[in-house]
Amino acid sequence: MSKWVYSFGADSCDGDASMRNLLGGKGANLAEMSSIGLPVPPGFTITTEVCTYYYDHANSYPERLRDEVSTALKNIETETGRLFGDAKNPLLLSVRSGARASMPGMMDTVLNLGLNDKTAAGMATATGDARFVYDSYRRFIQMYGDVVMDVDHGLFEDLLDDLKMAEGVFQDTDLSAAALQTLTESYKQLVLEESGEAFPQDPMEQLWGAVGAVFASWMNNRAITYRKLNDIPAAWGTAVNIQAMVFGNMGNDCATGVAFTRNPSNGENLFYGEFLVNAQGEDVVAGIRTPLPLTTRARIDGGVDGKSLEEEMPEVFAQLDGVRTRLENHYGDMQDLEFTVEKNKLYMLQTRAGKRTAEAALKIAVDMAAEGLISQEQAVARIDPASLDQLLHPTLDPNAERVCLARGLPASPGAASGKIALTADQAEARAASGEQVILVRVETSPEDIHGMHAAAGILTARGGMTSHAAVVARGMGRACVSGAGDVRIDLKSGSVHIGETQLKDGDIITIDGSVGEIYNGEIDKIQPQLSGSFETVMGWADKFRRMRVRTNAETPADARTAREFGAEGIGLCRTEHMFFDEDRIVPMRQMIMAVEESGRKQALDILLPMQKRDFAELFSIMAGLPVTIRLLDPPLHEFLPHSDEELAEVAKATGVSVELARQRALRLKESNPMLGHRGCRLAITYPEICAMQARAIFEAAVEVAASGPAPIPEIMVPLAGTAKEIEICRDIIDSAAAEVFAESGQKIDYLVGTMVELPRAAICADQLGEAAEFFSFGTNDLTQTALGISRDDAANFMHAYEEQGIYHTDPFVSIDVEGVGELVKMGVEGGRKARADIKLGICGEHGGDPKSIHFCETVALDYVSCSPFRVPIARLAAAQAALAKKD
Repeated sequence: MSKWVYSFGADSCDGDASMRNLLGGKGANLAEMSSIGLPVPPGFTITTEVCTYYYDHANSYPERLRDEVSTALKNIETETGRLFGDAKNPLLLSVRSGARASMPGMMDTVLNLGLNDKTAAGMATATGDARFVYDSYRRFIQMYGDVVMDVDHGLFEDLLDDLKMAEGVFQDTDLSAAALQTLTESYKQLVLEESGEAFPQDPMEQLWGAVGAVFASWMNNRAITYRKLNDIPAAWGTAVNIQAMVFGNMGNDCATGVAFTRNPSNGENLFYGEFLVNAQGEDVVAGIRTPLPLTTRARIDGGVDGKSLEEEMPEVFAQLDGVRTRLENHYGDMQDLEFTVEKNKLYMLQTRAGKRTAEAALKIAVDMAAEGLISQEQAVARIDPASLDQLLHPTLDPNAERVCLARGLPASPGAASGKIALTADQAEARAASGEQVILVRVETSPEDIHGMHAAAGILTARGGMTSHAAVVARGMGRACVSGAGDVRIDLKSGSVHIGETQLKDGDIITIDGSVGEIYNGEIDKIQPQLSGSFETVMGWADKFRRMRVRTNAETPADARTAREFGAEGIGLCRTEHMFFDEDRIVPMRQMIMAVEESGRKQALDILLPMQKRDFAELFSIMAGLPVTIRLLDPPLHEFLPHSDEELAEVAKATGVSVELARQRALRLKESNPMLGHRGCRLAITYPEICAMQARAIFEAAVEVAASGPAPIPEIMVPLAGTAKEIEICRDIIDSAAAEVFAESGQKIDYLVGTMVELPRAAICADQLGEAAEFFSFGTNDLTQTALGISRDDAANFMHAYEEQGIYHTDPFVSIDVEGVGELVKMGVEGGRKARADIKLGICGEHGGDPKSIHFCETVALDYVSCSPFRVPIARLAAAQAALAKKD
């Protein structure tokens, strides 16, 4: 019999941290904190299985759920000494989401649940603090009205602003009890007018309305977007956490805050966080008021007016600092904490592994390993490989001229320039058209998630270092400046005042999220230097991984970059990409358009020395390392002349009329060029092309070997589906090698292999393995040919396939293990059956995708190859895959 509800509290706990799949991260950690004796308000968790049931049964609940909830409520009443719905001593509740993967701000929360006209009046009498009670009541109506009854949040804010103006006050905390009581009545009237229903007075009706809203929020647009961006399956569902309220808004001996046990931006081992006196938790994370630092050091360093928590409540701070140490030691990771102080008593409301920048993740991992909290293996396994991309983005050139317009908080490091966009929709649309965008908002909300993802950087006028904008930007690796009080935005006119400067929507600004500064115009940037913790973790990763990591490169710049990032050779050099330069495109077209062999040879004689220089430079950069060169594989339409000017140029070079050149181009045009006259088919129909490339490779290799380490050329025959195709090409290659070696008096080792990119090649791999010394799985084309989907057109419909669960992720991003993966397995098994020492690798875009790299480890490929900037990601992912295979 399923258990749907798990209680936690000082007296007993039904769950623990290991049950995050069932209880969600928040519920599991609340139970864990309770069980180790930390001050946690009692509560219970409705499991993720109820969420699954809810969606599988037309938004209904399991039969016994209400009884289990009633029992769990009684446990809270017993521990707190308060009764839910009691007019004199009411128990108030918070209702929060809690998926197994952290999704900050993406789902809904309701606080102060249980207040109604009777309980508010009774609570005001019992506490003697009507101001606190009606402040809580108006907050509850606003949250419940927004989350459950779908009343626009902004309409409540408008009424609050009108009241503050009428009362002549600036802060919410300056409103009197009488004013807040009036506001609650205005809020209830607003709910009635906007929803057509009176605000519910029955606490149990309130509770089940909130529970339903939290489950429903699992499928809201912002949650769906966040799950897509972070690869979180919809099938996981969310739990619901119901907990006794504690109040940070009862007066100046109360507070609420968010803390990180280490700095989430740079990883320093310093207590980091913010708090507000006389406030509730949503005030901090929503950025409604700009909070104060926890520590005196942070306040002084930031030049912040007001007192830190360390100064305001020294005893509470000391207790919180002790909790910080205890939780970090217990979990062995940096923690993100939420806390409330009620009448100088500390309560812990949440702990979870804190989101952090890639820089911070590396430093924290290295430091914790040095401190003995974790092993080197754990340090390597903990870092998200994809997050390393954050370290590879530009920072501002320190020598570049700049004028600082204003300063805010350094919420997420890195620099970004772009056109001002004042709405998330605008940011997304402009980014889709290829523009760099800075999203500029008063404050961000979860509804802005799509615009934040599209933007190069984020700037907000309000909010602190733990606001929604800051937390989400750090997780995404976006530069962010928050709490810039000198930024004033007028959405109606599309104007932005930054300090004394007036700008408008579409103007270019630059932000530096590392120092919190905003500049006019675009500023030069430089690439970061990767050292310190990065090099340490990469060294550990290299020690633990089995697979080698190569790069896809055909330019010297890409090859050098890849070597700097630790590439161990080139896994794919696409030779056709070398022919688009202005001095090469004409002889390339001349070769393609030639009717006779003599015409092709004339063009090839021009191209050969160019190819030789290209290969010699790559061999020199990759001294002594393998370099896999794919023979010419152009879909011919990419090279054919189109304009009259291009046709005239080719006609002149080939000595024919423009009309004849046009007719030749029309005859060469193919209906389906991606499956047409390309790859090894070119070498078989025009063997002189293959011979020219092979000669260029061997001449370059011999030349480089004469003055340094001998290169290791691996010549790859593309698009082969039969062993015979490879054999024909191999004969041409071996003949060219023999000629060059005889002419130079020098011999070098080389391999001839093929790219497995057709289903037939994988199925017949045992035959191809007789002719090929290596296989490189070209999973871009293998995915296209196996699935019958063009990767150039897949974006038009793939989102619908992902939404409906046909493919969990885009198969061009992460390998389709069940389909394409099976073909790779067949290719591996067939190749090794034919040739025990065959070298096996992957060179499609999947070679830089961490999930696909894990798959490559399961089939024991020898190497992966990826774009230069993905090399560090691949090195780390390969290490994690090897460690996971050992477990």
